[in-house]
Amino acid sequence: MADHFQLRLVDSRMLAPSVRHLVFERVDGQPLVFQPGQFLQVHFNYDDGTATKRSYSVATVGQGDVAGATTDIMRIEIAVSYVEGGAATKLLSALQPGETIDASGPYGRFCLQAGDSNERYLLLATGTGVTPYRAMLPQIEKLLAGGNREVVLLYGARSEAELLYGEEFEAFARTHPGFLFHGCLSRQPREVPRPGDRSGHVQNVLAELGPSAERDIAYLCGNPNMVDAAFAALKEFGLPVPQIRREKYISSR
Repeated sequence: MADHFQLRLVDSRMLAPSVRHLVFERVDGQPLVFQPGQFLQVHFNYDDGTATKRSYSVATVGQGDVAGATTDIMRIEIAVSYVEGGAATKLLSALQPGETIDASGPYGRFCLQAGDSNERYLLLATGTGVTPYRAMLPQIEKLLAGGNREVVLLYGARSEAELLYGEEFEAFARTHPGFLFHGCLSRQPREVPRPGDRSGHVQNVLAELGPSAERDIAYLCGNPNMVDAAFAALKEFGLPVPQIRREKYISSR
């Protein structure tokens, strides 16, 4: 059963014009025990008193561990997209250091699995859907250390300003030869393009990678349109459904 607790805001920064990175600690001083890829739910009330909740993937980069294992973190990081007129936006955009919110979790199975024997992971994301992959970086590092795996992250955004944590993923790619990062920019390319950049939508870059059932397991996280389009494309490449793992991010008011 999921744990319920209060979170206290300790720090925040803007990642993009409409995305805020928030750092919390549990008020009870306990660590959060989670698997990278899982999410929390934030609980609050509408103005009329009706209870509601929103889900946010944990973005914290914890200690290195193997796929399928849990990790303990004292600082809980999430990325929040602002939605015009949204109740969660009203709550989280105004939150100041020291203030608290109610939360529960962790939830979800969008995690790397210990029993996987594939040669390559294809990680696809748009928007804040990239946050689970940030949390997975220590596990990805362990996978790559074996020398027989490759991980490719295709991250879709309209412009460079919307590539959340992009510099972190690029730095990781520079120090881990088995990790490839492609920023897929659909509207505005960088003024100074980088070798990993691609133009267009994430699902349209898949053909360049030549997905195959014998080699790949794919993870899809982000905008539902991207997830559905990439899922259909991967099936056309022959990937069976169990090798395509999905999580859709829907902006809620």
